[in-house]
Amino acid sequence: MASRRKSQRIEPSFDNEDDYDDDDLRIDEEDRVTRTATRKAKPAKRNAAPARRRKRSGTRRSQSGGFLGAVRFLAYWCIVLGIWGGMGVGALVLYYGAQMPSAKSWSIPARPPNVKIVARDGSPIANRGTTGGEALSLEQMSPYIPQAVIAIEDRRFYSHFGIDPLGLARAMVTNLTTGRMVQGGSTLTQQLAKNLFLSPERTLERKVQEVLLSFWLEHKYTKDEILAMYLNRVFFGSNAYGVEAASRRYFNKSARDVNLGEAAMLAGLLKAPSRLSPARDPEAAEARAQVVLGTMREAGFVTDREITTAMSQAPTRAKSYWSGAEHYAADLVMDQVPKLVGDITEDLVVETTIDLDLEKKADEAITAIIDAEGDKLNASQAALVSIDGSGAIRALVGGRDYATSQFDRASKAKRQPGSAFKPFVFAAALEAGRSPLSVRNDAPVKIGKWTPENYDQKYRGEVTLSSALANSLNTIAAQLVMEVGPDQVIKLAHRLGIESEMQANASIALGTSEVTLVELTSAYAPFMNGGYKATPHIIRRISTAAGNVLYENTYDNPPRVLEPEIVAMMNGMLMRVITEGTGKNAKLPGWQPAGKSGTTQSFRDALFVGYTSNLTTGVWFGNDDGMSMKKVTGGGLPAKAWSRFMVAAHEGLSPSPLFGTTGGDLPVVQAEPAPAPDEPDTLAEMVARALGTSTRGAGAETQAPENDGGLPVPPADVGQQPPAKRRSTLLDVLIGG
Repeated sequence: MASRRKSQRIEPSFDNEDDYDDDDLRIDEEDRVTRTATRKAKPAKRNAAPARRRKRSGTRRSQSGGFLGAVRFLAYWCIVLGIWGGMGVGALVLYYGAQMPSAKSWSIPARPPNVKIVARDGSPIANRGTTGGEALSLEQMSPYIPQAVIAIEDRRFYSHFGIDPLGLARAMVTNLTTGRMVQGGSTLTQQLAKNLFLSPERTLERKVQEVLLSFWLEHKYTKDEILAMYLNRVFFGSNAYGVEAASRRYFNKSARDVNLGEAAMLAGLLKAPSRLSPARDPEAAEARAQVVLGTMREAGFVTDREITTAMSQAPTRAKSYWSGAEHYAADLVMDQVPKLVGDITEDLVVETTIDLDLEKKADEAITAIIDAEGDKLNASQAALVSIDGSGAIRALVGGRDYATSQFDRASKAKRQPGSAFKPFVFAAALEAGRSPLSVRNDAPVKIGKWTPENYDQKYRGEVTLSSALANSLNTIAAQLVMEVGPDQVIKLAHRLGIESEMQANASIALGTSEVTLVELTSAYAPFMNGGYKATPHIIRRISTAAGNVLYENTYDNPPRVLEPEIVAMMNGMLMRVITEGTGKNAKLPGWQPAGKSGTTQSFRDALFVGYTSNLTTGVWFGNDDGMSMKKVTGGGLPAKAWSRFMVAAHEGLSPSPLFGTTGGDLPVVQAEPAPAPDEPDTLAEMVARALGTSTRGAGAETQAPENDGGLPVPPADVGQQPPAKRRSTLLDVLIGG
């Protein structure tokens, strides 16, 4: 009880401890514990409010830290994923890079060789090869071309290191927003790497290799070198690779001379070369060019005034194929180059014999005649070849329009020459001792079962060989073949330049064996040049781009193939063809022309081959399908085209006479002596020889008819009327003309 009371006395004074003396106070162990617990509890009571405030503050911080935490979370994992992604990309690069050859072995593959074909004066005719054009440096090409390409394809070309991250990002964003592939992120360096080394397939491996090769190109070459390589190799559509080929293909000019509008069109083709080709869709090509011009202005390459001028220019209208007759000549060159120098492994320069001025005049002459009379007379095609006395081809037109048909009818098509072959028959007769004044009887002739007749189906009786040739009398030509033998005629034709195989039969008198226009024309040249062979050739020299000569022709010392007196007599006779015979449409004022017309059966082919002392020219008219023309003879459309071309070709030149003539008079000749009386061959044997058969040992003998006038006896039945029903042709005999 006492202790409980003491305890009660102490408790009321607990709040003021200074009133008590510690010496007088006796506190047991329980009271001490109680006091201590009480003193500890009171400060906790005083700190309760700050604790509550801290709890509420912590709640606000946790609420506001949610967004920042998410950002920190995303940032963290982006960094982590970026690191892992970079490691993955690095691994891919290392893996695919390991599949590639060592960089030390990398080299730019050789550009496919180009063959530059030039005229005799050095003017360019065409470029042939895989690329279709020669390589130009940036300094050589129009400055608008690289500017236009950089503006539309790779505006940061001169600042990036092979790949353009900004351009790639922009392209990705654009493609994602549009939902389709609108832009590409490849740089010009990447495009070059792909074109030089890689396949067009879109795979991860190819893309990695493209990037690696781009880094290598940027390290190995300067920016200008990379750009030049790109422009000289990139595809521009219509089989044109490189700016030079494309420029000549679409604008018929060199890339050196391209203007702003044309450069914009070329640059615009790179997006879709085939679809945007002006040869296919001129409107689309022009629209794309306008876009390129806008990007050039934005890039600061051109001014508004230049843009206005370029946009005011007429749109380019490119033909669907190369146009111009000179391409026939270029094709003929390409046929011959491998035969002369072997495989083409480097750029070549081929100097030709072509005169571009004559080539243009020849093309105009052919086109003018066909346009004026072709439809009316059902003549759809024509060809022309003109050579000089050495055989050099000065002009060659293989057809009406190269853009429509590239087949060369002058050098590749073989056709019957008709009466245009007769000069070789008459020349063989002259070599056998006949003369222009020798007389033969123009009357019905029967050679075996063949009875040739004249074009007008009339007979003139006794005529000289000169008159017979001028009027293209088939009966006289047939008689001469029988006299000298078909073999001798063929030998002479081969000697003069005919290379095609010919059949040794009587009908050769009317030109039934097929030849090309080039070889027929070249075989006339010995009449013009005094009797020397004129081997037709179009290539003068072949050199490398560095100037090393690989081939040079050797036609400057031709062999003699006709004696001068034979040439003189033939010139006199062939002049009469134009002055009074079938070639009157081929007159050439101021000059002495000579030539011969030819027409094949049913008017399928019509030819005129003639010459002056300057040029020998052959012209053919007809149809590719062999359809008959409407009575077109060699003295008609071909002679007109021949005259039109030759007048233009001889403009400004001083006239000179043909070899062996003076003022157009016939050379002085003596009358032909009569055949030797001891002629060993019988008529039957000569006929059989002409027909390609043999009568020796068959017991057949035929007496030649008597000739009361003392004239040479032709080895055939002449002067007898043919039966009412007879066969008038042999081997589809030509009717002459």
